[in-house]
Amino acid sequence: MNTGIPQRIVCLSAESADWLARIGAWKQVVGVTRHFEPGQELPPVPTVGGFAAVQVEKVLALRPDLVILFSDVQAGLASRLVSAGCTVFVTNPRSLAEVELSLAMLSRLVGNPPGAAMWLEEFARRLAPRSPLRRRVRVYFEEWDNPMITGIGWISDMIERAGGEDVFAKLGVRARAADRVVTPDQVREADPEVILACWCGKPTVVEQIVSRPGWENISAVRHGAVFPVKPELFLQPGFRLVEGYELLRWILESVAA
Repeated sequence: MNTGIPQRIVCLSAESADWLARIGAWKQVVGVTRHFEPGQELPPVPTVGGFAAVQVEKVLALRPDLVILFSDVQAGLASRLVSAGCTVFVTNPRSLAEVELSLAMLSRLVGNPPGAAMWLEEFARRLAPRSPLRRRVRVYFEEWDNPMITGIGWISDMIERAGGEDVFAKLGVRARAADRVVTPDQVREADPEVILACWCGKPTVVEQIVSRPGWENISAVRHGAVFPVKPELFLQPGFRLVEGYELLRWILESVAA
């Protein structure tokens, strides 16, 4: 009997696969991006490519009744899948509030499994603003190195909630990465006390960051507070942001002490 609840889901974003696994909907997933690494407790399913480079033929061969995608980066892919007859759901959150809303919508799409409400509550609780530190710590988050791109809106939200000050908070509200480009001089003038770097799609090389001309006088560089962080904890808008948030708070507490 057709219940109207998708039973053959392909997740083309890692955070959607992670979320469906957490809330008890993994049995409905038939394919995932290779950027999602399921734990040993989950039955394996086929991978269909990366994030920007997805093998559409592999997706179609799985006969999905729902394909989940994320962001404007996958807009062209979503269009191709719709043209091929697929039902798609595309999330495009830019703030923590929008991330939480996206997770709630995903839960409803898959029939609101019994575990969904609990995980949503935990997401909101663990991302709640923390008590003020002795002082606000200036933070620069680098999402890409060439050109230098500062963090998206939910990164700015995390920094502020954790007790820091995003030195480029005004840019965080801009949706397009191209609109969040900063120059080495702007970072130097902002003088962050902490630099978090996560070059999504390639390894972050701290040595390249600290050796930029004129950066030897930046507080974060002088005091060894330049940290490479994992993209799955900061750049994938899903539940694992709570792990990034807790790591961020620990770093800020250490610097503010």
